[in-house]
Parts: sequence; C-alpha cells; structure tokens
Amino acid sequence: MGDDELVDRIRRGDADAAEELVRRYYASILRYCRNRCGDRERAEDLAQETFLRLFRALPDYRKRNRFRAFVYTIAERLCVDESRRVRQYPLEEGESLADERDGIGRAEDRVQVQALLEALTPEQRRAVLLRYGEQLTFREIGAATGCSPRTAQSRVRWALKIMRQVLEDA
Repeated sequence: MGDDELVDRIRRGDADAAEELVRRYYASILRYCRNRCGDRERAEDLAQETFLRLFRALPDYRKRNRFRAFVYTIAERLCVDESRRVRQYPLEEGESLADERDGIGRAEDRVQVQALLEALTPEQRRAVLLRYGEQLTFREIGAATGCSPRTAQSRVRWALKIMRQVLEDA
C-alpha cells in the first residue's frame, strides 16, 4: 500500500494506517535527526515532534506521490530550528562503543566522516545526508530543503568534490 493511500485511511480515522506510516518512516527520520543534531535524546524528541506535526498537517497534504519529501521537510525544519538553539555535537558523543563490533574501527570511521561533513557548508551537509544517509532523490531533497532538484544535485556534486579533496590532502 502506498503512502498516499495510508494518508487517505488516516484521514478516515484508521489508527492502524497511522501506525503503519510511523513504522515505515520513524527509523529513517530518527537517523536523519540524529545526523543533524548529534544528540540521541534530542533526535528522538525531534523525530517524535516530526510525526506530531505530520499528523496535524495531514489535512493540508496534497497527494502527488511526494509524501516522503513532505515528511523530510517537516523534519528538516525542526532540525534547522533546533540548530539555531543548540550547538552541534559530534556524531559519536553519547554512543557506547562497547556495544558495537569492531568499535574502534567504527569510531575512527565516524571521526573521519564527521571531519568530512564539517568541511561542507550546512546546505551541502544536509543534501549529502539526505542523499546518502536517507536515499532521497534530488527532487525529494529539493522539496525537503526548499531548493530546486538541480540545486540539490549541484550541492551534492560540490560536496563530493570537496570531500574528495579533503581526503587527498589528508
């Protein structure tokens, strides 16, 4: 069943459809919020707030097979508001490395990824996280961040170029 069909069922009061929609998107929205704000607890709050706002906004949602972009737009706006209030924390803060296989290797990878992401502008960082972290299309990235698909594509392309240069210089 597609997202737009679930939205129709939710509008008719189907609680099971609402649960299915949350199951379908919660993990990826949480991951996106975690990558944007760096704090697990705050990311959970932002993900929950995303779904609260989503359900409030469903009466205004216009079906055009763009539901995924709609959800990420809400999450993106909440993350932007949060970033204005709180300083950014590194990705690895608050995580238990003892719970991970090959924890040291993963920690080193996270440090390297964080360093690469810090070399980017905030717009490029968002575009890369949405493209490679959440597998959104350029059209969906554009809708979520308020730019054209071509601009989203350009941001990703330039970000990759910058990241390659940082790796070569290291």
